[in-house]
Amino acid sequence: MPERSEWIVEAIKRFAAESPENALGTATGEPAWDEPRVGFAGGADPIFPFLQADIGAFLWTPADIFRLTFPRLDRPPEALSVISWILPQTEATRRDNRAARDLPAERWARSRVFGEAFNVKLAAHLVERLDARGFHAVAPSLLSPAWQWQTSPRYGFSSSWSERHAAYAAGHGTFGLCDGLITEAGKAVRCGSVVADIPLDPSPRPYRDPHAYCPFYAGGGCGKCIPRCPAGAISKQGHDKQKCMNFLFETVSPHIQSVFGFASYGCGLCQTGVPCEAGIPRQDKEVV
Repeated sequence: MPERSEWIVEAIKRFAAESPENALGTATGEPAWDEPRVGFAGGADPIFPFLQADIGAFLWTPADIFRLTFPRLDRPPEALSVISWILPQTEATRRDNRAARDLPAERWARSRVFGEAFNVKLAAHLVERLDARGFHAVAPSLLSPAWQWQTSPRYGFSSSWSERHAAYAAGHGTFGLCDGLITEAGKAVRCGSVVADIPLDPSPRPYRDPHAYCPFYAGGGCGKCIPRCPAGAISKQGHDKQKCMNFLFETVSPHIQSVFGFASYGCGLCQTGVPCEAGIPRQDKEVV
C-alpha cells in the first residue's frame, strides 16, 4: 500500500520557509526561492526507460541510481518513488532579470549559486527525514558522487540524471523551445529530486506531448525566448546547448565575478520577459 505523501510535501515546504539557507547570500537574508511545489513519480513508470532509450543509455532510471547507491538492497522498481520539487524564482528576481538585456541581473546570478546551494541542502534534509523513518534515499544529481556530465547521441550536452526530466515525469510541466521546463509556476524555476524506497501515489501527469505547454510547438506561436537570448543560442530549430554554454562560461561568468564579486554563471534571460515566465502561457498564434 502506498505511503501517505503529505508529510514529505510539508517537510520540503517547511524547510524552504524556515531555513536561513534559503537566501541570496546578501546581508538582508532575502530568500532565493518562493514556496516549492512537489510532485511524485513511480519508480516503475515506463517513462523512465523511454527517456533512457531516447536520451542515452547513460541516463539513470530510478532503479539504476538506487541500485548503484545501495548495492546490497534488493528493491524492485515498483518499490521506488521519485520525489521531485521545483523552486520558483521570487518576483524580485524575475523583475530584475526581466529588465536585463545582454547579461543577467545580480539577483538571478545569486540565485544560481547561493540558491542552488540551498537546493542541495534541501535534498540532504529530505534524505535525512526519509532515513529517520526507515527509508533509503539518494539525490541523484545534487548529492550522488556518481553523477556526471554526459553526451547524448541525439541531444548533445546531457547528464546521468536530469532534474528537469524527473520533474516532467512527476507532472510538473513540459519543455519549451529553449529547453526550460514550463510549469504552473512558470519557467523561472530550479528543480531537485530524491529517489527513495518509499511507495507513493504518483502525481497526475496531465500531458503526453513533452512540449504541450509551449505555444511555439503548439502551432508556431510565441518564440519570445528567441530574441531574449543574448548568445543567439535559441532559434526556431530549438536550443543550441554548446553556444549557450560557451556564453555562460566565456561571457557571463567573468562578468559576474568582476561586477558582482562572486562566482556564478547563471543567465536565465530566456526564462524571464517571456509569457511562460511565471505560469503556463496562452496558446496564441503570435510569431516572432
